[in-house]
Amino acid sequence: MKYHALAAVLALSAQAAPLAAQSQQNSARPTIVLVHGGFVDGSGWSGVFDLLRKDGYNVAIVQNPTISLAGDVAATKSVIDAQTGPVILVGHSYGGAVITEAGNDPRVAGLVYIAAFAPDNGQSVDALIKTFPAGGPQPPILPPRDGFLYLDKAKFAAAFAGDVDARTAAFMAESQVPWGLEALTGNVTQAAWKTKPSWYLVATDDKMIPPDQQRFMSKRAGATVVETKGSHALYVSRPAPVVALIEQAAAKITTTASK
Repeated sequence: MKYHALAAVLALSAQAAPLAAQSQQNSARPTIVLVHGGFVDGSGWSGVFDLLRKDGYNVAIVQNPTISLAGDVAATKSVIDAQTGPVILVGHSYGGAVITEAGNDPRVAGLVYIAAFAPDNGQSVDALIKTFPAGGPQPPILPPRDGFLYLDKAKFAAAFAGDVDARTAAFMAESQVPWGLEALTGNVTQAAWKTKPSWYLVATDDKMIPPDQQRFMSKRAGATVVETKGSHALYVSRPAPVVALIEQAAAKITTTASK
């Protein structure tokens, strides 16, 4: 009888060991916090979320109000506050401005920019857009309506989601989230990339943020840069390279923290 009891305990211990190891591994990894940009919401991260969770990462998604930069930074910090351990902030498009400010939180261990704005101190997204070459593609932003901005629906797919399937791109155009003028013109006070490690994914077919502007911002930030074919919405159309860069950042931060 004692032998059977001992065998049962040993069997349970053997089963528990891998689970404990997995739990320890997850706790050592940073939590990935995904921050969307203007005109869209957090649901666009679905493919990225699924792949990261499949690989064992804790993932949180911010639903920015996109009314003002200050409000979106506050929403992001609220999500950071709910996490335990270090955090990697991932920002797409305007979400890059949000993580540039929110990334100063001491719990943030790194920043990942996905075809995103990376403003400098005192700089806004509006100021960066004004540096785009006049002869190149321009974001089809319509004149403000009651303090909010929208993209021209007829030009949305070509500009924002050129490699997204037609049905999804059409839905994204129709379901646009109003983007506040205060979000566009809000200035970053302290750029977190000056003190935090950063990574940048350049979308080479982007018609919203010219690839050369992405290269300029990523170089200025001292980011680790990867380039890949894709539209501005490559986080929707091609989540795999997005996840690969996030996991590269996570691996680097985990290794550094363990030393």
